[in-house]
Amino acid sequence: MPFRYLDDRAIADVAFEAWGATMEELFISAADATVSVMISDLSMVRPREQRHFKLEDSSADMLLFNFLQELIFYKDAEKLLLRAKELKIWQQGDHYAVLANAYGERIDASRHELLVDVKAVTLHRFSLTSGPGGWKAELILDV
Repeated sequence: MPFRYLDDRAIADVAFEAWGATMEELFISAADATVSVMISDLSMVRPREQRHFKLEDSSADMLLFNFLQELIFYKDAEKLLLRAKELKIWQQGDHYAVLANAYGERIDASRHELLVDVKAVTLHRFSLTSGPGGWKAELILDV
């Protein structure tokens, strides 16, 4: 599992760090960590519906922030639990962009053991770094 929860970082919210060899792997790991906060078994999310979206931002860290917010938006607006499976991230000029394909299904309380409701990603202690081993993010979810 390319993420882990950080129990010592937030009292009333959920903190985690995610990582990946590439920025795409990191975004997928962070998305899975976000959905895993909401349901007990991530493997129970079936790929019944698909959403495509493209986001742009002036920095890679805000692109990650907005990407996770988009997944939370679909959960709130359409009651969809989505897992990002295919993404492409690139830099165009002074902006970063992500093209994402996310798959999932509507929340079904009889199949999905619901844990907590993620309301938003916070900027408190939010970080995105790259190094010789790849990319790492640390963030806190408002629940």
